[in-house]
Amino acid sequence: MDATTLRKAADTIRILSAEAIQKAKSGHPGMPMGNADFAMVLWAKYLRHNPADPTWIGRDRFVLSAGHGSMLIYSLLHLFNYGLSMDELKNFRQWGSLTPGHPEFGHTRGVDITTGPLGSGFGSAVGMAIAAKHFAARIGLDKTDIQQSRIFVISGDGCMMEGNTSEAASLAGHLKLDNLIVFYDDNNITIEGNTGLAFTENVAARYAAYDWRVLRCDDANDVAKVDAVLAEAVKTDGRPTLIIGKTKIGYGAPNKAGTHGCHGEPLGDEELAATKANLGWTEEPFTVPRAVKDMLAGRVKELAAEAAAWNEKFAAFVKSADKALIDSLINRTVPENILDELLAAAPVDKPVASRASSGTILQKASALVPALVGGAADLAPSTKTAVKGAGDFSAEDRAGRNLHFGIRELEMGMAGNGMALFGTAIPYTSTFAVFSDYMKPAIRLAAIQKLHELYIFTHDSFYVGEDGPTHEPIEQLAMLRSIPDMTVFRPAEAHEVAHCWAAALKKQGPVAMMMTRQDLRPFDADLAAKIDVTRGAYILSEDAGFEAVILASGSEVNLALDAAAILRGEGRKVRIVSVPSLETFLRQDAAFRESILPNACRKRISIEAGTTPMWYALVGLDGLAIGLDHFGASAPYKKLAQEFGFTPEAVADKVRAYLKA
Repeated sequence: MDATTLRKAADTIRILSAEAIQKAKSGHPGMPMGNADFAMVLWAKYLRHNPADPTWIGRDRFVLSAGHGSMLIYSLLHLFNYGLSMDELKNFRQWGSLTPGHPEFGHTRGVDITTGPLGSGFGSAVGMAIAAKHFAARIGLDKTDIQQSRIFVISGDGCMMEGNTSEAASLAGHLKLDNLIVFYDDNNITIEGNTGLAFTENVAARYAAYDWRVLRCDDANDVAKVDAVLAEAVKTDGRPTLIIGKTKIGYGAPNKAGTHGCHGEPLGDEELAATKANLGWTEEPFTVPRAVKDMLAGRVKELAAEAAAWNEKFAAFVKSADKALIDSLINRTVPENILDELLAAAPVDKPVASRASSGTILQKASALVPALVGGAADLAPSTKTAVKGAGDFSAEDRAGRNLHFGIRELEMGMAGNGMALFGTAIPYTSTFAVFSDYMKPAIRLAAIQKLHELYIFTHDSFYVGEDGPTHEPIEQLAMLRSIPDMTVFRPAEAHEVAHCWAAALKKQGPVAMMMTRQDLRPFDADLAAKIDVTRGAYILSEDAGFEAVILASGSEVNLALDAAAILRGEGRKVRIVSVPSLETFLRQDAAFRESILPNACRKRISIEAGTTPMWYALVGLDGLAIGLDHFGASAPYKKLAQEFGFTPEAVADKVRAYLKA
């Protein structure tokens, strides 16, 4: 693989990227043009991948954290025969194309992760590195000479400025994730101009302080120098590696290279023509030179052979290893009878906080689902999310199933995404519900990618009590429910907790479970037999000829039952509906919604210790939404319940007045 053809292949990336962006009249040409040399050497010589099988479990992962430079990965996928046609490059950023503005996992074959929000790819790459280490240790692969997966990242100045990467790099250094190699595209340019406007820190010193190995490449637009630094980077020394590579944004463009003028807008027809002349490019538009095509076709054959050799060694290893465990991790197996098993484990003999019943159920779930692995942001004792006897994942114990993310909620969320994307874990992460705000960007990306992961949020309402408004979630339920393709469960008691856990483990997509700090009275056998969380709501109790429907979630379901008892004592007839997942119920067909909320009954009341606007979709504008549309206060939780009107008597009074209106 001679340097001349490698350089020509890098120039091919530059030209294809510039041409596609020019045709779309939209995009970021500077980054792919500046990173073409590094990316081409990486993909052609160091990255273990197999275009014939993009989901090959033994592959390295490639993360384009600087996702705005998406034409870089699209060019690579085309050149390495991943099935991305030249027509798709021509349709960059167009409706229905496989080349959207930022790389999207599950949309384009060969894309390992959705990136765009700067720093998110870097943060998720740390999770991938954790998952790779964990998988190898769990099955014993780390005791063999079979090559393990590495995670390669391309990041930029924007990634380095975002706070997420600081959290991620700190965690990676602590865990000594030596399978993580990050290239920092140090080109000194952002959208507004030179990075000196806002960013003058010593990045190398910062990463050294994180206990990373820092390598330098003084000219990352020289394929020979890139080759040399990558050869050094893959020789691990027990630490994650940062390669600081000096590049020129828009390399090859004679007038715009090195300026912010090529960062976020097409080069323009004249500059594109000048770039081709400057690089000695004589090919027709959207053409790959024959020498480049032949070289990379040969490399693709070699990659297929290398993957086949790895698969052969891995198959031999599996025969002498725990095949059932390996299969359960790769397939992320969940037993068919998971609900029955979890119900049997649920503590239903006395009132117990749902965070506690969740913790008990987690112990059983982890025994039944080997792929389940996770932890908390320094809150496991409070969120009850530590698995007993499962060990702690660390630099010394890669097989431990309890992860300690530290007080890094955003990175915890991003790392969870990376673990899910690696493909051998069902990750769960946990913190107090109010701090889901810190995790929102990660949760949103999990929903976009439809990742199979769980969020366990505890201390789910003003019943947190003495900690006061800063720690009492009010609007967070609405925030989580508003995310498309997100499922939010707020179980009423221990039986419902088991149902929600079972549904979450089976669901393909992210699920948040909201758990209480305060104790909740368990349902009796008759009520428990009625539970069905899968469609979001179910009838828990009703009187023949009911005049009103009372809906509630979580800790307010028992409150609804108690208020109903008062009203029934006065001759009122009501239906009580538990709504463990409001947004799931809203997605059901009209016939099911009618069976729960008949149009003939317009007297509807909702009760939830949070903001009320979303509930009007169920109760209607003429309904009564009992909630909290203001922040909480600091006091014992029983006092807050009295002051905020969350007692059976107060609720009965409100319902009574509403029914008389």
